[in-house]
Amino acid sequence: MKSVLLLNTRLVNEGQIREADVFIRNGRIEQIGTGLSGLTADEVIDANGKYLFPGVIDDQVHFREPGLTHKATIGSEARAAVAGGVTSFMEMPNTVPNALTQELLADKYAIAARTSLANYSFYMGASNDNYDEVMRTDARQVCGVKIFMGSSTGNMLVDNPVVLGQLFANAPYLIATHCEDEATIRANVALYKERYGDNPPARVHPEIRNVEACLKSSSMAVELAKKHGTRLHILHITTGEETGLFEKGFYGDSSVEASVKAQKHITAEVCVHHLWFDARDYETLGNQIKCNPAVKADGHKQRILQALLDDRIDVIATDHAPHTWEEKQQPYWSAPSGLPLVQHPLLLMLEFYHDGKISLETIAKKMSHAVADCFRIEERGYIREGYWADLVLVDLEKPNTVTKESLYYQCGWSPLEGHTFRSSVTHTFVSGHLAYRDGALDESAQGRRMTFDR
Repeated sequence: MKSVLLLNTRLVNEGQIREADVFIRNGRIEQIGTGLSGLTADEVIDANGKYLFPGVIDDQVHFREPGLTHKATIGSEARAAVAGGVTSFMEMPNTVPNALTQELLADKYAIAARTSLANYSFYMGASNDNYDEVMRTDARQVCGVKIFMGSSTGNMLVDNPVVLGQLFANAPYLIATHCEDEATIRANVALYKERYGDNPPARVHPEIRNVEACLKSSSMAVELAKKHGTRLHILHITTGEETGLFEKGFYGDSSVEASVKAQKHITAEVCVHHLWFDARDYETLGNQIKCNPAVKADGHKQRILQALLDDRIDVIATDHAPHTWEEKQQPYWSAPSGLPLVQHPLLLMLEFYHDGKISLETIAKKMSHAVADCFRIEERGYIREGYWADLVLVDLEKPNTVTKESLYYQCGWSPLEGHTFRSSVTHTFVSGHLAYRDGALDESAQGRRMTFDR
């Protein structure tokens, strides 16, 4: 692997921005400092004052392989991720077949080892009848177990209270939950089918998958976690009401001792589309932004952003979930939920920075540091000597317009098409490999499997 010397960066890391050079060798950050220009390296890159971030770690994606490869593959979506500064991902188990056995989980890791440009991990899936399989999971080798407390997509709803109690009581690692109350949603579906018939407008989605459904399920998950002392991570918070369930915490704050950080057992995630879009956007985008849980009314995203800033919400992710354009053009009841996002989360959050709503340091904290801390990822998520060199160079003054031609997603579309970001990702390093540079990918090396300090 080539050694690389990065000169004249503005390093965004651990609550500070400072000028620094970074020397990378054997995939790791060997030295950080000033005046390193005298070091010998295979390649020298003058950053010319660009901002250097730790690579984004996306803790929730759906890459569709195996079984749904007409939508996406691990390889195609990993390329999109790297082009957007996402150096590591954690992928969900509702592929076909669902990853409900250790053998099926191992199959996904084998595919990623062959084809993923980004670093990777995969969740073990839980169902009403695979408790013993879940308990066989190696906590050091797998990011966590995923529980659908709401059916969303696929056939992985866990609604047996006995099984839920067992999982929350005994899982020796992080449990990540999709929280929407199934009974509430089914009652709303029946009501809206009676009201609208076969083809309601997409704007009804947040009324069917409403605040009540989210809050009821999230509250149940928090109660179970408190009862059993579970390490719980609630995915994609969409309502202001839910933010009241979470305490302020310190994930990503290097000034706080690890023992204090560890006291926070219940953490939460927000996804970029729930900060960016609101219910008014259904009028122009329709099913393109249909997702579960739903994009809600305008006031919720402001409350969620505030909870992110005051550390009640810990991390930012995408819930990247691609479908074909033809699938999304079906009538509301038939159109699948989910949208492709993994190429643009950093650029989306940098728009909030340009608008004065979040700092660069907080972006690094919530998209890298805190994810590494929440999942206890080994040697990633920070720009530190000895850590893997997962790094992203960003030009805050270089506009970037989303076009079909710029997309690496296999599905070939984005709800962001036509939008011009004020920033660009210029370089992405994955485990020391310069995988993306100025619009070109280098697939001569693959990403690595993440490991966890548990």
